[in-house]
Amino acid sequence: MIEPTTCFLVTGGAGFIGSALVEALIGAGGEVTTVDKLSYAGNLANLAALDGHPRHHFIRADIADAAAMRQAFAEARPDRVFHLAAESHVDRSIDGPLAAVATNVNGTAVLLEEATRHWRSLDTAARDAFRFVHVSTDEVFGELGPEGRFDETWPYRPSSPYAATKTAADHLARAWHRTYGLPVTISIGSNTYGPRQHPEKLIPHLLWRALSGGTLPVYGRGENVRDWIHVSDHVAALLEVGERGRAGETYVVGARNERRNIDVVKALCAALDRHFPAGAPHARHIAFVADRPGHDARYALDPAKAERELGWRPTTAFESGLDATVAWYLEHRDWWAALGYDGARRGLAQAAP
Repeated sequence: MIEPTTCFLVTGGAGFIGSALVEALIGAGGEVTTVDKLSYAGNLANLAALDGHPRHHFIRADIADAAAMRQAFAEARPDRVFHLAAESHVDRSIDGPLAAVATNVNGTAVLLEEATRHWRSLDTAARDAFRFVHVSTDEVFGELGPEGRFDETWPYRPSSPYAATKTAADHLARAWHRTYGLPVTISIGSNTYGPRQHPEKLIPHLLWRALSGGTLPVYGRGENVRDWIHVSDHVAALLEVGERGRAGETYVVGARNERRNIDVVKALCAALDRHFPAGAPHARHIAFVADRPGHDARYALDPAKAERELGWRPTTAFESGLDATVAWYLEHRDWWAALGYDGARRGLAQAAP
């Protein structure tokens, strides 16, 4: 249970998961300062429901800017930090890896340093209660074979530049805990879907393509497997990690909801047929395209530790969550239009011979 006086600082809070987390924290009575540099995936429209809210404060800043982060901590005086700001798209990291390094590695280091400075300024009780929640991704583990699930003990074997930068960020977070004592807790989440996700990601991208009258591209043969979790369940897990997670610990957050990409696309087409019958049957527009370089075959997560220690359980079935997601995007075409998304394919850069 969040105390009404709890102050939070959320980085990347104008993004997809971040904005849902900010709304949940405000709804629980918290005071929230959102930090976001409003890059292509950061969108103030995602926080429109909180316009003018007395317990929400927005700071436009880059987490790699140490002076700006020091000022943000001075203004927010947070009891909890949720660090979600990241360059999060694999394809973009293939085309431009240094942008991912700048935010995910350098930005995380700056944020950890300023969080440590703030934490040391607190009295003993506040220091003991403080948490820095570092939000990571299952991509750090790399490719999983046909059996088993990732858990907190799984070794890191990142495949993409994005995954490598998140691996580095995770190691920095653990190092700050071990070396400086900063009470860091790490959450490693699976593929998340739901409203307000940028259309470069699989589900909203295919919805954008369907509404634009285009084909529905699927990488390779669509055999890659991912573990899907609805954003509301992911946020519920983060709330528990922030309140009950132990310093120095890592919690894997997944919904035990594995799907091949092609099966996700077919389910999406079926939902579109129900909500947008003008284009039905949408499955006829599926087109297989060149695969992403280094595309991991399978991810699956074992959230037993989070369930056992935090009392958290996902509650959204994939079918109903996907159906509600499709309905949201169809009802919010103005949100789409304002993004100026061009749908360009990324991530096909090849190594030099």
